[in-house]
Amino acid sequence: MRLAVTEPGAPEIFHSLQGEGVSAGKPSVFVRLSQCNLHCVWCDTAYTWNFQGTEFHHRDDTPGAPRKYDRAQETVDRSVEELTEHLLALPCRRIIFTGGEPLLQQRELGELIQRLKEVDPSFYIEIETNGTISPVGLAADLIDQFNVSPKLAHSGNDTAIRHKLETLRFYANDPRANFKIVVESPPDLEEVKSLVVETEMPLSRVWLMPEGRSTQELQQREQWLADACLKEGYNFTGRLHIHLYGDTRGT
Repeated sequence: MRLAVTEPGAPEIFHSLQGEGVSAGKPSVFVRLSQCNLHCVWCDTAYTWNFQGTEFHHRDDTPGAPRKYDRAQETVDRSVEELTEHLLALPCRRIIFTGGEPLLQQRELGELIQRLKEVDPSFYIEIETNGTISPVGLAADLIDQFNVSPKLAHSGNDTAIRHKLETLRFYANDPRANFKIVVESPPDLEEVKSLVVETEMPLSRVWLMPEGRSTQELQQREQWLADACLKEGYNFTGRLHIHLYGDTRGT
């Protein structure tokens, strides 16, 4: 499997508190997989996809000096067997596969989850996904929780690739799925409302989260977004890990 790294050769696997959504505050082990099929301009893990030689745009890019990452330095391969051994040795049984887009590697992911649960059925597996790919096979059967984050127009992705409506309806009908939608400005709320209605997302499973990679950015958006959640019936989520640790890898 292809993983992101925290330093050369060291896969980004770390024990921390979940910072967002329905599981916020829960101790978890994060496994960050590399590669993504979307390319959000504000992504805080662009090192999983914004590689040298690509034409993707990111807000960290500057004219004449785009910030691109070296794929060889930012990724590392680990076998299912190696990852199984690594995760079994850790003290926490809540595992969150994040990215990137983990479901791009769902065949190997399903095999890994199966091996973990065969050894210890208490493993609880969460997947953070952008909602454009439906799970199949073992991944569909064994994942305990889907944290689905459909992207809005401000992400910079074309509608045709970021909104797979049938896939989002699939998740809306699966009680294991919760939705976390990143909001940048008040006009985004109309887009949220349209998406919720069109895909029949239950409001009880929709969390709105302010976009931001610093406490200052988040605080500028949290109050009006919290007020909007109260008015419209959405759940609100902040970004606990940013407030605790800042915008740093491995947290």
